[in-house]
Amino acid sequence: MTKVLTAAEMRAIDALTIAAGLPDLVLMENATHRVVEVLERHFAPLQQQRIVIFAGKGNNGGDGLAIARLLFSRFAPRALDVVLAAEPHPQINLLRVDALLGTGLTGPAREPYATLIGEINSGFPLAQVVAVDLPSGMNADTGLAAGAVVRADFSVTFTAPKRAHLLGHGLGHVTVAPIGTPPSLMDEITLCQNEPIAWRHLLAPRPAEGHKGTFGHVLTIGGAAGKTGAIGMTGLAALRMGAGLVTVATSGATLPTPELMTVPLDAAWPVAGKHSVALGPGLGLDPRVPEFVRNCPLPMVVDADGLNSLASAMPAAFAGPRVFTPHPGEMARLLGRPVADRIADAQSLASATGAIVVLKGHRTIIASPDGRTAINPTGSPAMATAGSGDILTGLLAALLATAPPWESTLAAVYLHGLAGELAAAELTERCVIATDLLRFLPEAIRRCA
Repeated sequence: MTKVLTAAEMRAIDALTIAAGLPDLVLMENATHRVVEVLERHFAPLQQQRIVIFAGKGNNGGDGLAIARLLFSRFAPRALDVVLAAEPHPQINLLRVDALLGTGLTGPAREPYATLIGEINSGFPLAQVVAVDLPSGMNADTGLAAGAVVRADFSVTFTAPKRAHLLGHGLGHVTVAPIGTPPSLMDEITLCQNEPIAWRHLLAPRPAEGHKGTFGHVLTIGGAAGKTGAIGMTGLAALRMGAGLVTVATSGATLPTPELMTVPLDAAWPVAGKHSVALGPGLGLDPRVPEFVRNCPLPMVVDADGLNSLASAMPAAFAGPRVFTPHPGEMARLLGRPVADRIADAQSLASATGAIVVLKGHRTIIASPDGRTAINPTGSPAMATAGSGDILTGLLAALLATAPPWESTLAAVYLHGLAGELAAAELTERCVIATDLLRFLPEAIRRCA
């Protein structure tokens, strides 16, 4: 999977590249050519363009000056101006290249950069903006801005994406361009982008001799009085993801999906003959949860009220693999404080508990106790609807019944988000409900298999 870097990691890798014999001027020249290739691909013929390049004082500004030189020598655009950090510029250009600040900013953009950022943005929506490495004003590690920030239509970064390229807004279409850095220099980086290459083998065609027992029996536990819909959606999602059998421990004697078997919620939760467990949707606070989570030998997804029941009684160890899937509120209860840094907090909880942690939200974070961490690139605001998390829990439980926990978690989160994107594209972001995700799951699987 694609490695994702902090600004400090990128600086260290650049230094190692230069020490290995690739001069910094060669790196800059390679970066210059990659940016011009993007400009040519999207804005040809460049000879007819009116282009202004906003160049700062550091390496990013040096890239900007080199881009201007290459554009002039190869294309002789209709107009080509370079604006240095302290210069005003008339608002006549329709293609603007942001080479002001790059990835080194840690606080708000100061003057004169804040004014120039405003000037770059003033052309919206007529002017097109291409950011070199990162939109000026954005923190490379968080994707946030403490002050003025460029709104880009395209961003061209080098070697590997920075965290902001996945976490931030206003980057437009992101291109990651190689400039000669040896990939081996990133071998020790543990943060990646979640990509199907890591888990598409889980979606291979089924064996012809397979039967329902081959594909796992999932036990889902939840659905206290008035909340049976939550666990019903979890069970349905597990079936749709391919589980051979699903039993639901719930307060409802029947569920609207006839393929689901039921057992009473207030009886002992029957793990014999099962292959994975989904615990929590619609459960309510239940004193049995901490002991069950500690002692059950099966792979288990713990969500919703399952997590809330653990907040004050987290077991020190587990008898089987565990995946926690908190939203930010549940995460805060598990941590005992508000979420501050989503990546660091997910890694911390995974390390402390021994569970894989799925911190849901825009760009869901997936953290393993062994340090591996992934940022998920799929998803849509359409998924901010009741039951969306219950669907994810079911998808994940189905995969856990037959596959390793890390790959199962990556696959479930990615497919869940992609199904949400597909649903939003057809139904609009406003009109999607949770069970619509299952309607679009088959196409999401086809695109990834």
